[in-house]
Amino acid sequence: MNDADPGGAVFGSLLAFLNRLDRAGVWYRLGHTRAESVTVEIALPGWHWEVEFMADGEIEIERYQSVAGVEVQPELLDELFADLEDN
Repeated sequence: MNDADPGGAVFGSLLAFLNRLDRAGVWYRLGHTRAESVTVEIALPGWHWEVEFMADGEIEIERYQSVAGVEVQPELLDELFADLEDN
């Protein structure tokens, strides 16, 4: 067991959260981009959530809400790549 989580509380919290998403029929994907966390990416109509379960027990949440709804403008894809080139 990890010293940061001797009782496995983080893993239990993560499993309880995933089970709750499953029962609600919510789509999600697991990721691991930082050594100390597991990320749950959640897709809902008009929303994207990123929930990170940290090894120290902290849970970080980021939410992104659609501002314009569905847009049928293929030229917006060019903006995506322009933003990537600027960064």
